[in-house]
Amino acid sequence: MNTEVHNPELIHQLNDKPPLPRAFFSALQHMIASFMGVVTPTLVIGGVLGLGEHIPYLVSMALIASGIGTFIQARRFGPLGSGLLSIQGTSFAFLSSLIAAGFVVKSRGGSNEEIIALMTGLCFFGAFIEIILSRFFHKLRKIITPTITGIVISLIGLSLVKVAVTDMAGGFNAPDFGALSNLAVSITVLATVIFFNRSSRPMVRLSAIFLGLLVGSLMTLYSGKMTLEGLTDSALFTIPVPFKYGMTFDWELFIPIVLIYVITTIESTGDLTATAKLSGEPIKGDEYVERIRGGILADGVNSLTAACLNSFPTTTFSQNNGVIQMTGVASRFVGYIIAGLFFVMGLFPILGAILVQIPKPVLGGATLVMFGTVAASGIRILASESLDRRQVMIIAVSIGMGLGVTIVPEVLSQMPELVKNIFGSSITTGGLTAILLSLVLPEESGLASSDQRKVVKNINASSGSIKEETAF
Repeated sequence: MNTEVHNPELIHQLNDKPPLPRAFFSALQHMIASFMGVVTPTLVIGGVLGLGEHIPYLVSMALIASGIGTFIQARRFGPLGSGLLSIQGTSFAFLSSLIAAGFVVKSRGGSNEEIIALMTGLCFFGAFIEIILSRFFHKLRKIITPTITGIVISLIGLSLVKVAVTDMAGGFNAPDFGALSNLAVSITVLATVIFFNRSSRPMVRLSAIFLGLLVGSLMTLYSGKMTLEGLTDSALFTIPVPFKYGMTFDWELFIPIVLIYVITTIESTGDLTATAKLSGEPIKGDEYVERIRGGILADGVNSLTAACLNSFPTTTFSQNNGVIQMTGVASRFVGYIIAGLFFVMGLFPILGAILVQIPKPVLGGATLVMFGTVAASGIRILASESLDRRQVMIIAVSIGMGLGVTIVPEVLSQMPELVKNIFGSSITTGGLTAILLSLVLPEESGLASSDQRKVVKNINASSGSIKEETAF
């Protein structure tokens, strides 16, 4: 029986076919909201690891992988896909772990091709984790609690802030690192993003990152810091070559990737649930469970496809839920157009070549907002919990351990190479600490929890609010 409940606020429901002009315009708005999210992880990884001439190809593959993934999600092939207007894009969650893996290869004297090959192998085999978990996502939520998810997401964002600030100052090993000109450009980009993000017009808010990068690029182009020389040498058209750089694997570097795949499975569940609700679809019952299972399965398969193209894991993008709400168009047929646009753009590497020319200070000013937003998302999850002493202890120790190995990496200098590779990641250290403490520390007694809620209620009442805080 179909339990669908149409959302009366929508102009076009999930299975409607809007007129082509309206569908195309809606697709363009989704593109604006998600484009920088699709290409930025590749630009950051490529820039930090110095992948140089390979970056345009990797950007093209990221766009193609997002196009394929978006089509699979929207079209739904049997148990594969959510059947929702759900955009697949490159995940920011894997950045710090992949960058760390790349530096390990560099420290061993490996080439850029070997760095890409290792990242491909880690992402390829890690995708099977999400594929398997798609069958058990309802049980996974009982183990990976909102507290653990919030801790890991916060650590992901906080660990990436260093990358953004380094770019703001000019980039790793830049001869003018910290120069006033670099900081002036990056702060201008940051201010531009903030200014447009505060606009009352939804489309302007969604374009804030793009507009910030545009302003910064024009500044550096005018000052001569950015040049467009060499673009004529870029290939006009590119053909995807599966496993172009080969594929290698390292068990020690695989563990952080596994943990992040687990966390993104939980994140995707939330994103898909939000999309289903906005689309007037049920968010409970058998139909809902099958839709979410299909969406998570597609997440894993799409990440597998991305790895075959030497790109990085994809995930559902939450920002596109805002576009659905803004436009009133939830038709999954719009997803077909978005997928086609991504795919076609990926076939022309000139786009990646242009993006590579963006100076590091410009990119740093924009990514600081992006990475800070990731951290803020984790904090928001933690803040939604009614925290007791046990949870506060888990958060304090886990974040302390995670940030500790990042701020003082020498703390592991006397450890075996295996330990350094596994626990050198703030995400692995903090995430595993959170999981271990959650299993070991006993739950608060019912009396203690009740007393805590009374205290919270009294505090809120004294400040003029009688709302009682509840758990996530």
